[in-house]
Amino acid sequence: MSTHASDPLAALGSLPGVADAVDSVRKAVDRVYGHRVMRRRSNEISSEAALRGARGSAALSGADWALEEVRRRTDFSADPEARTVGAALRLSAEAGQLLSIWRQSPLRVLARLHLVAAGEQLDSVGRPRLDGEAVDEPLVEAPLPTPAEVAARLDGLAELIVAGGDAPALVTSAVVHGELLALRPFTSHNGLVARAAERIVLVGSGLDPKAICPAEVGHAEQGRAAYLAAFEGYLSGTPEGVGAWIAHCGRSVELGVRESTAVCEALQRGAA
Repeated sequence: MSTHASDPLAALGSLPGVADAVDSVRKAVDRVYGHRVMRRRSNEISSEAALRGARGSAALSGADWALEEVRRRTDFSADPEARTVGAALRLSAEAGQLLSIWRQSPLRVLARLHLVAAGEQLDSVGRPRLDGEAVDEPLVEAPLPTPAEVAARLDGLAELIVAGGDAPALVTSAVVHGELLALRPFTSHNGLVARAAERIVLVGSGLDPKAICPAEVGHAEQGRAAYLAAFEGYLSGTPEGVGAWIAHCGRSVELGVRESTAVCEALQRGAA
């Protein structure tokens, strides 16, 4: 984040393309919330969005399973791909339980998310990595910040979140997502945790209070190459690059909205 304004996150709203992305996302979210099915069956839409979001996040982390396979499977321990899908599903279920804690203690929430994703009690789980500990994150190959830099930047991010401010939810969620990908603070599952944290911000901010707009679906739909290209822009720290990352995240939310709108339409037709 390359700004020194008193509210750095809000200042990002003036970056190229960001205001348009924020406006477009707001309109898309308002449209799906106004769907007649949402008035009666919002819990079903939320459950389906959680499942589809988990599938999308797992796909970006290398486990690109068909939705029906994710829905059908009960055992997620058989192999690395299955464990990745299981981790994504656990995170999707857990995220909603952590909304009230996020604004007061985001670092505690991140530690909890890693614990849930890992699904096992190891010394390295649920805390930032230490010097000499390897990171298993095959998707992101950017240089790895040192544990000292990780700690400093996590503290800075947490301070911004706790302080609040006027930044749009899209901006805050994209920065949280981008920072966690850049830092890879844990020894594993950083991508899954980053996308779960993005979801928490979008829901907890009030933009998507019923959690029916799964950005993870949109990230997966745009593809890993586009995801990494946008992330490279965030890493660059340039106004254009950071703005492009935020716009990419906005498009992902819009695609998540489109997915849930299709679910609404199917329910309305009695086809789901």
